[in-house]
Amino acid sequence: MAKKVAFHNLGCKVNSYELEYVQQRFTENDFRIVPFEQKADIYVVNTCTVTNIADRKSRQMLHRAKTLNPDAIVVAMGCYVETGKEQAAHDAGIDILIGNNEKGRAYEIITEYLEDSKKSVSSTEDIAKVNEYDEFKLSFTTEHTRVHIKIQDGCNQFCSYCAIPLARGRVRSRKIEDIVCEVSELTKKGYKEFVLTGIHLSSYGMENYNQEIKDSGFSEYSDAKLIDAIEAVAEIEGVKRIRLGSLEPRIITEDFLKRLVDTGKICPHFHLSLQSGSDTVLKRMNRRYSASEFIEKANLIREYFVHPGITTDVIAGFPGETESEFLETKEYMNKVDFYEAHIFKYSRRKGTVADTLPGQLTDKEKSVRSEILIKDADVRSRLFREYYIGKDVEVLFEEFVDINGERYLTGYTREYIKVVYRNQDPEFINNIFTGKVTGFITEEIMEIMI
Repeated sequence: MAKKVAFHNLGCKVNSYELEYVQQRFTENDFRIVPFEQKADIYVVNTCTVTNIADRKSRQMLHRAKTLNPDAIVVAMGCYVETGKEQAAHDAGIDILIGNNEKGRAYEIITEYLEDSKKSVSSTEDIAKVNEYDEFKLSFTTEHTRVHIKIQDGCNQFCSYCAIPLARGRVRSRKIEDIVCEVSELTKKGYKEFVLTGIHLSSYGMENYNQEIKDSGFSEYSDAKLIDAIEAVAEIEGVKRIRLGSLEPRIITEDFLKRLVDTGKICPHFHLSLQSGSDTVLKRMNRRYSASEFIEKANLIREYFVHPGITTDVIAGFPGETESEFLETKEYMNKVDFYEAHIFKYSRRKGTVADTLPGQLTDKEKSVRSEILIKDADVRSRLFREYYIGKDVEVLFEEFVDINGERYLTGYTREYIKVVYRNQDPEFINNIFTGKVTGFITEEIMEIMI
């Protein structure tokens, strides 16, 4: 009887992509995939370490697995394994540890353990010494219409608050021919929208740049590396839409945007990570741009795309953040006018520069500030959506949803606005249609008529 395997992912879209690959390997070898909350023979938790909360959730899910079946093999995989290696190694609830650069061998590591399950296994490389891209390739995905394609790994930025370079190592980029091969095969299976993602996507192709260029942030020609990969994907027959993962402001140039527009396939939805609207805080964070440069890039995007969805991340309560610096960020976010903003309370991470900075704020202070920013962000988000009422939008339909007892088709516009259509025809799924936005059906979802 086939052994049952359950998977759970925490964290970013890169993590999700990597776990899809691991799950694919088990499926290809006749294991039975079951929901995580069911009893399984093997539980694989792809962990995250971006915040202390992420670490805690990773441990909770690993212990939850052992509770569901005390006899199961529990596998901890990913970023928490890298940064919390010592603690994880002494956790009696974990049988196998798999580091980020061993994920490609996860199936082999786990099945070898099955053959001789006498002791726990730790399979991790020294992340600092890894300098080659670990090639994965999806042949299918659990996504309905949108596929995340990992094209880059690692980060050389070393922002003072971030533990990700410790967990992911230095920049490595995927060969364009490998990206094209994977996307081409997936289009043959009907997928139309692709999201190009990475740990630090803007650094795609920059691993061989000299240190002087790296220290300066981005050179005037560095964006050509990423744009080449984007253009190659856009040329593939069957690709209808391309979205981009998080970008650094400095990669946004006239040439970059012109070439994006010329592909005819880029969705006008751009995530530019801000973190703070105060130059003094940005400097303490070791971010490589100023507040004025950031808004200049946001405005440049708006010159090339009509009413694009510009989203961001912001950290509330960074060490030493004064009331005036906080208010500066609050006012700045309204000035930039983001479509959505993901607000995070600053989380101390061992091994980072920010962990040792003076002026650490209390959790209460950070909570108050984050709540203020979240409320402002919610207002801006609704105003952004209201712009589209009465306008025609293009929607790629994904699935059916039930809202207040009624069944709808749901999908996303190019700007990443979630919409629903009062129709139950399955022929709409994974197809693109144009309709007029009539208004809100819930606080977060809009309705269209076709």
